[in-house]
Amino acid sequence: MVLAPQLRQSLEMLQLPILELRTMIQQEIEKNPTLEEVPTEVEPVEIAPPDAGLTTEAKELNFDKEFEALAKLDEEWRDYFFHDRDNRPYTADDAEKRQFFMDSLPQKESLQEHLLNQLNLAGLSEADRQIGELILGSINDDGYLTGSPEELSQSTGTDLHHLKDILSMIQDFHPTGIAARDLKECLLIQLERMGIENPLAGNIVRDHLDKLGGKKFTEIAKLLKVTTEEVHQAAKLIATLDPKPGRIYSSDLATYIMPEIVVQKVNGEYVIVLNDDQLPHLRISKNYIDILNDKSTSAEVKSYIRERIRSSAFMIKSIHQRQKTIFRIATEIVKTQTGFLDHGISNLKPLTMATVATAVGVHETTVSRAVSGKYIQTPVGVFEMKYFFTPGITTADGREMSNKTVKDIIAGLVADEDSDKPLSDQELMEKLKEQGISIARRTIAKYRLVLRIPPSHLRKSY
Repeated sequence: MVLAPQLRQSLEMLQLPILELRTMIQQEIEKNPTLEEVPTEVEPVEIAPPDAGLTTEAKELNFDKEFEALAKLDEEWRDYFFHDRDNRPYTADDAEKRQFFMDSLPQKESLQEHLLNQLNLAGLSEADRQIGELILGSINDDGYLTGSPEELSQSTGTDLHHLKDILSMIQDFHPTGIAARDLKECLLIQLERMGIENPLAGNIVRDHLDKLGGKKFTEIAKLLKVTTEEVHQAAKLIATLDPKPGRIYSSDLATYIMPEIVVQKVNGEYVIVLNDDQLPHLRISKNYIDILNDKSTSAEVKSYIRERIRSSAFMIKSIHQRQKTIFRIATEIVKTQTGFLDHGISNLKPLTMATVATAVGVHETTVSRAVSGKYIQTPVGVFEMKYFFTPGITTADGREMSNKTVKDIIAGLVADEDSDKPLSDQELMEKLKEQGISIARRTIAKYRLVLRIPPSHLRKSY
């Protein structure tokens, strides 16, 4: 199917998280002169009905009924916002708080900026600083050097030994382990720069890193002619090192979450509040309505204004519908997951998007779009709305249990196991069966992989 542009815009608005939607609205305000944000601390502007001044030409174009509907939409949208805010006006203080929030979003320093700042303080000559910048430009987000010193030397015509000297200096920068060519070098740099005097750890990293990953402690001990316990202690030390030192400056760590829904418990009941403070409050500009009603306005200008007003009204309606849909979906989630809100993940109930779609009266794909990238703030934490949609199983006593609850139980069993005798998937299956939860061993293995729990032989302490 080919979707109409307005319908595509409506679906896009439904799917956008609140902060991205705010940006989209601001961009539309800049492009569409008939759409404006409601000023603070002013009385709502009354829009005259179409029969009070519209030209004969406008009526002949059958615009009067459409315009009346658009004006009604504008009033409904304003009433919708003000009603949800307990009928208090949108004040200058509200606007100031919203702007303060937007101005306060953290701007996390990137890895490249962090390294460049250290390079600028290194006291290098202009030529050496340019070589240093070239090296920094070849460091990826994990903190590794993507090109070899030989390649960098050839591409710049720089003496290889001189370039390696500058690279060695950069490897002294923070974070420790930066600018390594591979994992082995990264770990060795950290052992050296952190002053860790453990020759065994260095030997293991240098010559037996693959065996260490497979926890072949006994084999390593035989090769290095040390005890298994010594290898085990060295492995614990190596595990404290960072295999991806650049990731602490990764931009994805700076992502800010703004919940669409806030759930509060008031007098023993959960109350759902739609978070609309970050959205501009919109209306159709009265100035352009007056221009449309002016007999001296040319037909071409009137046609343009009508089209812009239609676009404004559709955006207002789409935002209204988006907020209403998200609110109704959140209401169904809270209604189903009251046990989770009261007692935690052990009481999370199975819930599908199809079930919510039927209750809300929309298509399942609409629910999927509406919850995508959206968050809900509850008394027990902030969760992605998708978190509450999960298939389930039926226990021996007939209870419906979410698979997230089962995963949590598995994680708990592994956390409490004897490290000398870790539980196999078969043993985990039997322990779950003792609790009335009957699932296949292959399902245990699948859940374990999702939880990033290694198999039992890799969890065993040697």
